[in-house]
Amino acid sequence: MQANKRIACLPCEFSKSTISRSEGKRETDMKISLLIAFVLSLWVTPAMANEWHATQGDVVTMETSYTGNALTLTCFGKSWPLKALGRGKWRGWVGVDLKKKPGKYNIMWKTAKGTVANDFLLVEKGTFRISHIEVSKKMAVFDKPTLTRIRTEVKALKASYKVAVDASPDMVMHSRPVDGIVSTPFGAQRFVNGEPRSPHSGIDIAVPAGTIIKAPLAGRVLLVADMYLNGKTVAIGHGNGLVSVYSHMQATAVKKGDWIETGGKIGEVGATGRATGPHLHWGVRFNNARVNPDSMLPKPVKTTPGKNAAP
Repeated sequence: MQANKRIACLPCEFSKSTISRSEGKRETDMKISLLIAFVLSLWVTPAMANEWHATQGDVVTMETSYTGNALTLTCFGKSWPLKALGRGKWRGWVGVDLKKKPGKYNIMWKTAKGTVANDFLLVEKGTFRISHIEVSKKMAVFDKPTLTRIRTEVKALKASYKVAVDASPDMVMHSRPVDGIVSTPFGAQRFVNGEPRSPHSGIDIAVPAGTIIKAPLAGRVLLVADMYLNGKTVAIGHGNGLVSVYSHMQATAVKKGDWIETGGKIGEVGATGRATGPHLHWGVRFNNARVNPDSMLPKPVKTTPGKNAAP
């Protein structure tokens, strides 16, 4: 009987021990799982959304925090350049087209594992001047051959905006290409001989003929042309989808394919093409968006969302 009692008790004692060890293992496994989930959340859980402000035509500088590699930035359905600053900080740039509809747009910072941050860009309507100029009839009304020439030249210039350049600069123009008075600002609604034309997609800087034009940022010369409306024109690709254009020159000092350093001579100010006097037209395309060159001049980077001014 004693043996039978002992045999009957063995399973009971074994069961209690097994349950105790099993519960301990489950508790340990749960702690490990929670730790893994916490670590993963640091990688892929979106941070609190920030709101950045811009006016039509601005290039906006924005930042986020992320410890890792291969971060991407998207807005307006496009990818935009960004750089790692170190210590988990990243900086990116977004170009707002001159005619981008005012409103609130999503900004996504992503990796292959998921979204790191989902911010917002509030685009506000710009206040643009009205500009009237009077030119000769041949510069306002075009016959068929002239119109064909203009369209061909415009097509070649637009093609330069899509040429990839092997460089990755910060989206900053170190200075204006010439020092002078802005005679026609960015975004001005133009009227030529009283007729409305497309808005001004650059800035006109009035300076004496012959003034040296200096590159505000290093890049590859993508186009050198003598255009009917733009006159002697140079387009420079800087990398990351950034292209700058210089028009109405009396002389050019570069050729297609040249690499020009910051401060290098592009040419000389003139009044070629449709111009009422000596000046430089300076335009910028960023990821094909028409942006204000002055919005890219050096300014302190403000990283407080909702209060940022486009640099």
